[in-house]
Amino acid sequence: MKMIEQHNREHSQGKHTFTMAMNAFGDMTNEEFRQVMNGLKIQKRKKWKVFQAPFFVEIPSSVDWREKGYVTPVKDQGYCLCCWAFSATGALEGQMFRKTGKLVSLSEQNLVDCSQTEGNEGYSGGLIDDAFQYVKDNGGLDSEESYPYHAQGDSCKYRPENSVANVTDYWDVPSKENELMITLAAVGPISAAIDASLDTFRFYKEGIYYDPSCSSEDVDHGVLVVGYGADGTETENKKYWIIKNRYKKPKILIFEIGKGILFGISVWMQVLKPLSTLLKSQKSLPHVGGTQTYSLDDTNKVLSQVC
Repeated sequence: MKMIEQHNREHSQGKHTFTMAMNAFGDMTNEEFRQVMNGLKIQKRKKWKVFQAPFFVEIPSSVDWREKGYVTPVKDQGYCLCCWAFSATGALEGQMFRKTGKLVSLSEQNLVDCSQTEGNEGYSGGLIDDAFQYVKDNGGLDSEESYPYHAQGDSCKYRPENSVANVTDYWDVPSKENELMITLAAVGPISAAIDASLDTFRFYKEGIYYDPSCSSEDVDHGVLVVGYGADGTETENKKYWIIKNRYKKPKILIFEIGKGILFGISVWMQVLKPLSTLLKSQKSLPHVGGTQTYSLDDTNKVLSQVC
């Protein structure tokens, strides 16, 4: 509590852009928190295709895919190292909405129970790209309604007749700020990984999250980037990324800006840019088949086609 009180006093003095509060993780040590909540397994990188963001285009000043219907409500991963599964389903839900016009909540439990062959470790952790690879290999992914989540591993119960999504391919997204912004604006929510090991993250309440100790290499938590924007005056413009998290409490990280729903109510975060200081260069985008023409938000300017 002393750490939180000290931080909030400094916030009132203008030294921080976010506040902290005690929450459900307060009875855990930092190590216990990381062991039961942060399950992203970063392995030696495989050589995947990189999505080529178009250049020489005007980037929208703000994007929020929640407002366009691409994003399901916040889900709670519980005490299970399954953030990678939630991050993957979030990106795929957005791409399926783009293709079909229907937003369907996908089954994280399907990924947890069935993607071991691709390299994941069920409720003990996994990798977002391996989740996409499973859906591609398997030929589909069940809906959350038909295969509900229960925060622990089980035998695979995938039923092809309940499949509502597929992946024909997937790409890594470049780490450069402009390329990531263009890609996000053009195609929808993107899976990403962050360093969620710090106590400032664990006890985040509201505001624009920023901690200089945050690592871009030692990442351990899968999230979904759903937008970006800016807050402030022309001279003091704080740019942020809007991130959908996987904890019921705290609804973490408004990594930069102060609006967004707080922990205990929802889990949107807005994050101070540069995002490269927070997110691993592992940012992934699934492709769900067919020819997709991507345009910049609501304009008619075509950015890229993926066939």
